[in-house]
Amino acid sequence: MERFRPSKSHARLGAEFYDPVAAAVFPQTILRFRNQAWAERVGLGHLDEDAWLDHFGRFKTLSGSFEEPLALRYHGHQFRSYNPDLGDGRGFLFAQMHDLEDGRLLDLGTKGSGRTPWSRGGDGRLTLKGGVREVLATQMLEAQGVYTSKSFSLIETGEELQRGDEPSPTRSSVLVRLSHSHIRIGTFQRLAYLEDFESLGRLIDYCITAYMPELAAPAMETRARNLLERVARNGARLAAQWTAAGFVHGVLNSDNINITGESFDYGPWRFLPAYDPHFTAAYFDETGLYAFGNQPDAVAWNATRLAECLVPLSSIALLEPALNTFWPEFRLQLSAALLRRLGLRSAGEDADSNFAGALFPYLAESRAPYEQFFFDWRGGARSMERAARSPSAELYASEAFRPIANLLEAFEPSESVNLDHPYFAREKPRTLIIDEVEAIWAPIAEADDWGRLEATLAEIAAMREAYGGDR
Repeated sequence: MERFRPSKSHARLGAEFYDPVAAAVFPQTILRFRNQAWAERVGLGHLDEDAWLDHFGRFKTLSGSFEEPLALRYHGHQFRSYNPDLGDGRGFLFAQMHDLEDGRLLDLGTKGSGRTPWSRGGDGRLTLKGGVREVLATQMLEAQGVYTSKSFSLIETGEELQRGDEPSPTRSSVLVRLSHSHIRIGTFQRLAYLEDFESLGRLIDYCITAYMPELAAPAMETRARNLLERVARNGARLAAQWTAAGFVHGVLNSDNINITGESFDYGPWRFLPAYDPHFTAAYFDETGLYAFGNQPDAVAWNATRLAECLVPLSSIALLEPALNTFWPEFRLQLSAALLRRLGLRSAGEDADSNFAGALFPYLAESRAPYEQFFFDWRGGARSMERAARSPSAELYASEAFRPIANLLEAFEPSESVNLDHPYFAREKPRTLIIDEVEAIWAPIAEADDWGRLEATLAEIAAMREAYGGDR
């Protein structure tokens, strides 16, 4: 594979979009996670450990990309309250490069790399537990076919941090994530708030040129409309994939929704034990605003905020139909995501939709373990014998399951069903419900024992391979 292809594309937007910053100097740099597969894919797989620590723990410039890291400026709605004081407060855009497989522009951004002008009194650090949790979330979601940022590197940094939500002092880390884009809905909100419509137009053009060149059009009003529709569709796809994965992000503020529809920034995330639309991830989400069942509405609400920003450069007549693509796209993408998880081919839009419409009431009523269901019925009716050996077999033998079984018979296995993979010979799937995550962390905290994490990541890698390795 060819070597690293750097970029500093984001700098073309202009100095009003970011603040050059310096990384914190850490007392230690101990490598805890390295994503070798993605390092190879962007041309950095050849780095030895010392060079890796230099670049992703001490932030030595990657040749050809930014001379200084850039803390990005944005605003956002946080739990529906507008905050104009946001921005990269404990991270920055470290470098850009191209995916060597498909040519996409990619970002290397950080979390826990030190204070910036947007830290708002924070220490700019990340706990080691927070870094481990993000590695687990991204690896699991990637295995399940969710379009997610990738945890690229996790380095323990040797500081003791004070945190109110976990025992203190606690260990520190710096995470580097690989993403398709760090441009958020909040990036547009900031410019609209400042009434800087010249920069807003420049941002629209940059997004189309860098990420969506097929949306180019002569008139700005059309380009704005095209961008909104793509962002709405991207968000609908992401919300559908989260639903199929049984994943709760926890904090769907407008600064956490990016234009490429990529899931990122994992704080109080959870996976469902069983289907529950009211299940929340964040202890501080007291009203359930971002509960599992509310996530599609939250993403749609954020897309509406983007539409408001674009009105001065387009028109409601053009933007409203673009925004309204969200819900039809969500329904199509939800059916597609469910079938992908089950390794089934589409049986037509009506059959696909009927299955999705029947599945969730059954899961709610039966309280079937969420991940177990998708594991057991991989391949549809072809897995009837497998499902009969499942810990949930009694549920599948019930009269309540018969309509689901009948619907499954309409679907043929896809070419990627892969039931011969050793992963599907297990009795139970790999899951990451909260008790399991805490059990992975406990030996690290108590004895610096990383064995359980390493074993879990190996299981997730096998899961990703079994489900087709969508990257």
